Formats: sequence, structure tokens, C-alpha cells
Amino acid sequence: MQNDKEKFKKEFIARLISLTVRVLRYADKLRKDRNLWAVADQLIRCTGSIGANVVEARGSASKKDYTRFFEIALKSANETKYWLVVVREYSAELREETSGMLAEVEQVANIIGSSVLTLKGKR
Repeated sequence: MQNDKEKFKKEFIARLISLTVRVLRYADKLRKDRNLWAVADQLIRCTGSIGANVVEARGSASKKDYTRFFEIALKSANETKYWLVVVREYSAELREETSGMLAEVEQVANIIGSSVLTLKGKR
């Protein structure tokens, strides 16, 4: 059981790293349109924050701190979803790629949200 949990955690962190790298590459495409420069920068920050907070939670001194890092990661995931929807609505050229990333972020947000509920004993 513990091995399965540890395996899931490692795979989830790898998934978050992959998502961040994907957004970094995607930001290059966004920067081709001057109107999306700020959005590209914001997407990099909020997506990176998801993984950074999940990783930071591992070093928490208490369950309360651990939960707080996951809550911040969830907020960052929600912000990432917002910016991706903005781009999807703005750029027909990027709509398909954006929708794929949005689906990934929604899955990540669901996992983190579920974790927060479990940590708070609401499940």
C-alpha cells in the first residue's frame, strides 16, 4: 500500500514537471502575439506554482502546513485554467493545443482538490 502511494506521488510530480515544461514551450508560441506576452508570463508563473507547492508540501513541518501548500497549488491550478480559457477564446490557431492543456490542468486540479478534501477530513 505504501509503495503504491509513493509511486503515485512520484508519478504525479513527474506529471506536474511535464505540464510546466509543456507550458514553457507553449509560451514561446504565445509570445508571437504581442497581446499575449503578459499572459505567457502569467501562465508560466501559475503553472510552475502548482508543482512547486506540491513539492514544497513534502517538507512541511505539520499537517496544517502540508494542507496549506496543497490549497495554494489548487489556487494556482485554477488560475492556470483561467488563463488557458482566455487564450482558447482569443486564438483560434491555438484552440486545439490549449484545450488539451486545459484538460490536463483540470485533471491535476481534481487530484489536488481531492487531496485537500481528504487532508481536511471532508471525505
